[in-house]
Amino acid sequence: MDYAAYLQFLLALIVVLGIILGLAWLARRFGMGGAPMGTRRRRRLALMETLAIDGKRRLVLVRRDDREHLLLIGGASDLVVETGLPAQEPNPQGSAEGGPP
Repeated sequence: MDYAAYLQFLLALIVVLGIILGLAWLARRFGMGGAPMGTRRRRRLALMETLAIDGKRRLVLVRRDDREHLLLIGGASDLVVETGLPAQEPNPQGSAEGGPP
C-alpha cells in the first residue's frame, strides 16, 4: 500500500472519532447522558471532616440525610464510633463547640 492509502485511512479515522465525540457532547448537553436536567436532587451523603489518628487510621465524620456518623477507618477493622448525631451547620468561626471561642 502506498502512503496515500494510509493517509486516507488516518483522516477517515479522525473524522469518525470527531463525529462520535461531537454526538457524545450533544447528548450530554441536551440531557441524554446521566440524570435528567430537571430532576436533580440534593445529595444525601457527604464527607464532612476527617482527622488522621496515625499512619493507618482516621476518624471520618459522614453526613447522611440529616444525621452525622463518626467512623474509625483504616485499622484491622472499621468501627462505627457514634451514630445518629444531629447534623450541625458548619461554624464560620472554626470553633468546634458551636459557642463563642
